[in-house]
Amino acid sequence: MVDSDSRDGNHCHGQEQFAVKMKSPNVDTLAPNEPVTAQFLVHTKEIRQKKSGEPYLSLHLADRTGEIEAKMWDNVAEVMDTFDRDDYVKVKGLVQIYQNRSQFTIHRLRRLEDHEVDAADFFPCSERDPDEMFAELERVIAGIGNPHLRALLNAVFKDGDIALRYKTAPAAKTIHHACRGGLLEHVLSLCEMARLTASHYKTVDLDLLLAGVLLHDIGKIEELSYARSFNYSSEGQLLGHIIIGLRMVGEKFAKVPDFPPKLRTLLEHMIVSHHGELEFGSPKVPLFEEALLLHHLDNLDSKMEAMKRAIKRDNLVEGEFTGWISSLERSLLRKDRYMQTAIPAAVAAVPHPVSAPPEADDFSQPVKASPQPVPAAPQQATAPRPDTRQPKPIPNTLLAEKLQAVLGSHK
Repeated sequence: MVDSDSRDGNHCHGQEQFAVKMKSPNVDTLAPNEPVTAQFLVHTKEIRQKKSGEPYLSLHLADRTGEIEAKMWDNVAEVMDTFDRDDYVKVKGLVQIYQNRSQFTIHRLRRLEDHEVDAADFFPCSERDPDEMFAELERVIAGIGNPHLRALLNAVFKDGDIALRYKTAPAAKTIHHACRGGLLEHVLSLCEMARLTASHYKTVDLDLLLAGVLLHDIGKIEELSYARSFNYSSEGQLLGHIIIGLRMVGEKFAKVPDFPPKLRTLLEHMIVSHHGELEFGSPKVPLFEEALLLHHLDNLDSKMEAMKRAIKRDNLVEGEFTGWISSLERSLLRKDRYMQTAIPAAVAAVPHPVSAPPEADDFSQPVKASPQPVPAAPQQATAPRPDTRQPKPIPNTLLAEKLQAVLGSHK
């Protein structure tokens, strides 16, 4: 049986009560094959059908430490309409490893009211303080030498509404920096990488590159919704963050009336081309150094974060490799486990072949002189074995008889 929803969290229709106030275990502490009762936020919910025609639930459940796939196979009809995506639920079940991935099998489930939970337990956040990160971003802007770019960036980030959302927004829905403050963390990482690469490539305009870094993903503060789980807003679905960002920055150009038109075009090109390829959503591919560098730095930082997140997410799976990571199109090596695995001892050392003296033939079969086999000669370290082979008889022909007669006269 499955608990039905109740507003006070104590009425369970004949079932044992869930202790709502008990501290819930986090996703990153769940151990395989151990019964667990926990509270989660529902990120996704699908009602699917078994081969028998009965429904089952396919969910993604999350808290501030991560996300786990979940399935509910039995008693689904009793609960499937009592909750939805972005609801809090309390579940009882078992974590198992399926296809080299952690999966939570739910035995019981009920929806929780907001007053039963602490919302801070359910939203992944950057490990860095958002105000400290934003202060670092302001220092980056203050250090930009080009007065036009600096004025534009101040017009953007001194907008209180933009600043507040920029501190909170994730960089992506799921793939990388998918946490509150993730966008700001990602952008500051790119600023460090921009400084390093611009010092190597001397023709790169660091001011332009940094401006592109700060503005390339600004549309994500409106593309994504992040009140609870991360999803796409209606504008995000219709336009995407590139078009939204271009529109947002376009509105701020009016506050910098003497902004050079060609410099504006370069900056706008960096925003529209930062995905790098047409098939990845960029209306244009990068056509100058700073635009190309922005694309590759953005891609590198997102891929490295995605790798780190995937390794951490699959920490319950045994072995040296993770399961299949669809965003990276590969399984990943757990380098620490690989380095700690002992190398199996060799079964036996295979000696190198020793060259025999030219006179010996160690691989030929002995020639039989009689029905009895010829005994093998004792092995000697230096002297070769005598040749015991008999000469082949010469065929009895006229030519052979003459040859024998000649040979016999010389003996």
